[in-house]
Formats: sequence, C-alpha cells, structure tokens
Amino acid sequence: MSKNNDRFRRQRLGDNRWIQKYAIGELNFEDDDSQQEQSSNSGNDQEWSGLQFVSFGSGSSGNCSFLGNENGGVLIDAGVDPSHVYRDLEANGIRISRVKGIVLTHDHADHIRYAYRIVRENKHMRIYCTPRLMGGMLRHHNISRRIKDYQVSIFKEIPFFLAGMKFTAFETSHDAIDNMGFSIEAGGKNFVVATDMGVITPRAEHYMSQASYLMIESNYDRNMLDTGRYPEYLKARVRGEKGHLDNEVAAQFVASHYHQGLDWVFLCHLSDDNNTPAVALGAMRQALQGRGLTVGDGSNAPSEQDKDVQVYALPRFDTSLWFVF
Repeated sequence: MSKNNDRFRRQRLGDNRWIQKYAIGELNFEDDDSQQEQSSNSGNDQEWSGLQFVSFGSGSSGNCSFLGNENGGVLIDAGVDPSHVYRDLEANGIRISRVKGIVLTHDHADHIRYAYRIVRENKHMRIYCTPRLMGGMLRHHNISRRIKDYQVSIFKEIPFFLAGMKFTAFETSHDAIDNMGFSIEAGGKNFVVATDMGVITPRAEHYMSQASYLMIESNYDRNMLDTGRYPEYLKARVRGEKGHLDNEVAAQFVASHYHQGLDWVFLCHLSDDNNTPAVALGAMRQALQGRGLTVGDGSNAPSEQDKDVQVYALPRFDTSLWFVF
C-alpha cells in the first residue's frame, strides 16, 4: 500500500549524490517565445545551458518533476509537498520565479494534490491542462474552485510553447479524466513523459518512439502482483487496459522501438508493493541487451559514458539525481 511521500522523504541538504549534475551534451534553443520567456540569471540563479531534469518523487505517494532550460522551466505534475520542491530547486540555484507553470497528466491525487497551493503561493505560475481535466479536478472535494483562475487551456495534439520549449499532449490510457502524456521539444531533442497507462495507445507509441529522453512507467512485476497481498479487484484494476504498465511491457516496448537518438530511459511510477528498482531495471536492461545494446547505469562513471543508452529508475520518495543534457 502507498505511504505518504512527506513522511518518508529524507532530509538531503548537503547530500552530494542528488545535487551532482550530469553534463550529457550541449543543446541550442530556438523558439518563438524565447523573448517573452527569457529572464535574468542573477541572484541565486546559476548560469547553465542545455536541458535540466529532476524528479522530486515518482509513484502513488506523489509525482512531480522539473524540466527546464536557460529560458526557465516547468513542473510536470504537482503531487509532492511544495516545500521540498522549492528547497531542492533553490539548492541547485533555481528560483521558483524561473518556473513558468505546471503541466498535468491527469486528475488523480498523487499528481495534482499540491497544484493549487503552488500557484496560490506563486501567482506568476499557471496550470496547463485540458478543460476536461480541469473539470475532473473541480469534482475533487479537497480542490479549491479558485484553481480555475490559474488555468490555461490546452488540447491534445495542439502544440503550445512554454519556457522555451514546445509541448504536445497526447492520449494515454488510464482510469482518470482525460489522461495524457507530453512530448516536449527543445533544441532538436524530445523529452517524452508517458506515465500511468495500462496500455500504450497508438498516439502514445507515435510520440514515445521519437524520444531522445523517455520517462516511461514501469509500475509492477507481474509475478509480484499475482502473488502479492492486493485484493483481486485491485490486481485486476492494475492489470487492466486503464491501469498501469508492467515491467516487461515497458521493457519490450523500449527495446523494440530503440533508435540511435534515444539516449536516456527514466523508469517512473514504480510500485512500492509489486516492484523494486532492481527488478524494473533488470527487465529493461535484459530487453535492451537482447537487442545487442550496451546499457549504462546513469552514474556518469567513465566506464558507463560510452554505452548505447542510459537507464535510471526515478526514486519513489526522494529527489533523483540532477541531470543536464
């Protein structure tokens, strides 16, 4: 069963493991809103180039990550306590004023729990979601109706620009309201977010197969789920077409759609009861190696840098390593 992300999150200030930055290449950013989005790198902001990514928590206890460039950044989902998000951004030289908004994948609580609090505390930010998704959020008894004042409506398959990046939402299959993933283009590279999905829809396959950096759900191990303590109705829900993606399906998809432009695979939303990082990583590694590919562990050690693809499991309760592509 899920635990509260706030109770189990470690205090990590001063822990160099997650603060360490990984320089994985240089990108040039050219987009039609760069003049509007450009802000000064003064004060606490560090100078940087390239695309930055970090996850503050991934799983049914809470989901939130940051993706940004020199023009600013965005939060992807808002299910982690904002105090941890603010602290970890500040520790890496990024003021919350540089975060332009929140993009939401669906209306389950582990993805939206803190959305209103974040925009209420940072009135320059907006929430980017479809009208149907906002309607689903408004039906939650613990979500303020004032959240609608901060909404910017988006629509699937219609791109929009934010923080120097081009976002395209696409259809995913889950038991929430108007579920979606995102293909995020910057500097000729695609960062694709594909979480909480029982099956890979045709449109999801289209975008995921073009990813340079793929954040894909690897929720459960089939045997652990089948023999675990979940009641049968919950097992059926997880296995269903609107449930979650199992390790083998995720691994076979990535292996069968691998291309030379795919540099990183981030495994997200791992179950605390029916999976472990070692099991999920093992399934992905085995599938990729079965295609004759070399697989790095994301450590940036000299022996790992020349591998065909890097694979990293996003921590459930903790902030991940900080990546610069």
